[in-house]
Amino acid sequence: MPSFDLSSDSSIPHSKQQAFTKTSRNVMEVLVVEEVEKQFQSLPPKTAKYIKANEVIAYALNRLPALYATSKRGWQRQWHRGKTEMHQKITTAVRQGIIAVQQDPLRANDPLTFPDEKATQTALEGLKVLLQREDLSWENLTDVVEQTLIDTLRGEITWCVPDGLDQETLDWEQHQI
Repeated sequence: MPSFDLSSDSSIPHSKQQAFTKTSRNVMEVLVVEEVEKQFQSLPPKTAKYIKANEVIAYALNRLPALYATSKRGWQRQWHRGKTEMHQKITTAVRQGIIAVQQDPLRANDPLTFPDEKATQTALEGLKVLLQREDLSWENLTDVVEQTLIDTLRGEITWCVPDGLDQETLDWEQHQI
């Protein structure tokens, strides 16, 4: 089976990369996180304090096969396989990870961050506040914005005034750019 890196393969459009990551999941990631949480609970608090869970997870995942699924049935099959066939390997990989990545206080660690993911989540949180819709998600964004624009056109949008004063209808004429 050919292997390729989706992030650097210029022949795969970025939208296809995003579609793949939204429609598939690696069951092994969930199983490893569960095992890390389980093993951390049995560690002495002083020891656990010096071990970074994300490093243990990465260590273990790098030593285990991926179990990707793209459907509910596939997820169930991979989950069962991971819980039965791979259980001992997962336990061992996590145990080895805990030993391997115990934090060295002198070691500098520059954690990996994903600014695009943080930026999109920050944008969504800002829209929730602006539109006063706690239920706002990327899945319903278009519908919510469309309804908000329609309600605004009808003059039905009300905004909470700071300091808990009564609500008033926003006068868009005064707030034009």
